[in-house]
Formats: sequence, C-alpha cells, structure tokens
Amino acid sequence: MPPALTPIAFVNAIVEAYQRRGLDPTPALHLAQIAPDSLGNPASRITAWQMERISDAAMRALDDEGLGGFSRRLPWGSYGMLARASISAPNLGVALKRWCRHHGLLTDDLSLSLSVTGEQATLLVTEHRAPNTDCLASAGLREFCLISLLRNVHGLACWLIDSRIALQGAQFPFGAPLHHAVYDVLFAGPTVFEAEQAGIRFDARYLALPLRRDEDALRQMLQRALPLTVLQYRRDRLLVQRVRQTLSAHPDQTRSADDLAAWLHVSPRTLHRQLKEEGASLQALKDEVRQARARDLLLRTTRPIKQVAQAAGFQNEKSFIRAFKGWTGTSPAAFRQTQAVKLIFQAECQ
Repeated sequence: MPPALTPIAFVNAIVEAYQRRGLDPTPALHLAQIAPDSLGNPASRITAWQMERISDAAMRALDDEGLGGFSRRLPWGSYGMLARASISAPNLGVALKRWCRHHGLLTDDLSLSLSVTGEQATLLVTEHRAPNTDCLASAGLREFCLISLLRNVHGLACWLIDSRIALQGAQFPFGAPLHHAVYDVLFAGPTVFEAEQAGIRFDARYLALPLRRDEDALRQMLQRALPLTVLQYRRDRLLVQRVRQTLSAHPDQTRSADDLAAWLHVSPRTLHRQLKEEGASLQALKDEVRQARARDLLLRTTRPIKQVAQAAGFQNEKSFIRAFKGWTGTSPAAFRQTQAVKLIFQAECQ
C-alpha cells in the first residue's frame, strides 16, 4: 500500500464544503474508504489514492472544482477549459500567463500572476477578499484552497512540458499548521509561512521550454486529471543545466553527491538516475564546471594554486593538480605561464 501522508485536515476542508451546501459527505467518505471517526484526529493521514477518490466525488457532487474555496462555484469542467485555452501556447511561459489570466474569469476572490526576476520565476496568488469575512471559508478551507490551486497549476505545467519542474520554494500567508511537515512533500523546497501572499518559485528557464502535448493528449488527461496534483515526474529537462549552475555557484558546498542532491531537493539516487536518463554523469559535469572555473581563475587572477584549487571545489592542492593534468596534459602553473606568454606575444603583435 502507498504511504498515508495526506493530512486529515484536507479531508475536513472537503467535509466543510459539503456542509456549507447542506449536503451529506458520508457517501464520498465511504467511497474513499475514510473512516468518519478519523476526522476528529489531527494526526490521521490518508493515501494519495484516497485523496483523489474523495476529491473527485466531492467535485461531482458539489459541481464545484474549487471545492468550496471560492465565493461562487467553479462548475465541473472549469479547469479543463483553462487547460484547453493554454494547450496551443508556443511555450510554458505563454501557457501559464494564459492560465492566470483566464482563471480571473472564474472567480473574483483571487488573481494569479507570473513574474520573472533574473533567473527566477514566481507564480503568486493575490487574495482580494479580507480574511474571516462571512463570504469566505474557514482557515482550514482557505489553506486547502490555496494549496490545491498551486498544486494544480504546478502539476499542469509539468504535464504540458512533460518534465518535472523543480520548485525553489513556496510561501503561504498563514502560520505553519500542525501538519506543516507535509509541505516538504507537497512543495519540494523550502516553505515559508506568514508570507504576504501564497506562491511558488522555480527556475525561469522552464518558461522557455516548448509544450509537448496536443489536443488528443489533453482529452485523455482530462479523463483523470487529479493525479497531476500528486504526480512527480521522473524526468527534469533542465536537470543538467541546473546541476552545472549549482556546482558553479556553490563549489565549496557541493563536493559530494549528497550535498548537491540536497541543493536540488532530490535524493542522491534520483539525481544519479535522472542524469543517466539524460545521458550525463555527475562526475563529468563536475569536471566540466571545475575545469572552466580553474582555467578562469588561473588566467584572470594571481591567486596561489592552493587557493585556485579550493575555489574550484577541490579538497587539496594535490588532487587539483592531478585532475588538471588529466584535463589539459599540463600542470596549473605551467598552464598559467604558457597562457601569459601567449597574451604577451599577441599584445606585441598588435
């Protein structure tokens, strides 16, 4: 059986949506094999399969894909309509902007925006109704609404480009709940609570990737779309670039596969497997980044070889010299001297 990780608080939010409509949630609980007495135990957990079953049953019974999180219902098929409006986009960036814009046609309660700052993309949720007003749901239903919204758009984005989009972080405008540990599973990467807005952050380079789905694939996906919110794609089409970038930016803190995997929010085993699927190896990428870093420092600075070795990510000077000879056929000192002579000769010729 799959592990039971989903907190019972999310089920209670769905039960609240039923109660607000004056409907009985018992049939949905029975269908998902959730014991009613578990609703009162904050430590209770259910599986992803159970969450999918009760969510699907509730959306159909309530005719509300927002599951009570908005002041008006989102009739069955609403999110399918958003996906159809995005499927013809040339890349993920355009698709997400369309999704954000069209979501505003479904509800006035909140709006979504996509922005890029440097190499980081941020998808933010702006709530337009004051908290704790009568037209809004409880704190638990609000939390579930924001989580579901961000998980849905992230899952759709991964599906559109057929790639895992590694999150660099998530943020939420409420305090850490009792089940805050599950956020590490829902949003791989650091999660910040008590933020001004809800949102997720990821590498902006994903936005330039072309969509790999068509109308036929969309029709098939919409027949069972809920797993997208829990599906972890094996393949990350930017993994090689992200590994290079992380090794270059943090040479002293990525000497081992465990350290690098922690920076990328994956397990070491997953890191090696995905690199292999991309036709790359961690050692080859390390050598590539270290060699480029070492060459740059030898040419642009007068740092001692020992300092160059440390800055390039080597534990000692001897291992650096041995690796550098393997790359270039010469020692770092000889390489620096040879390149300096070439520069002098070129300057004199000019």
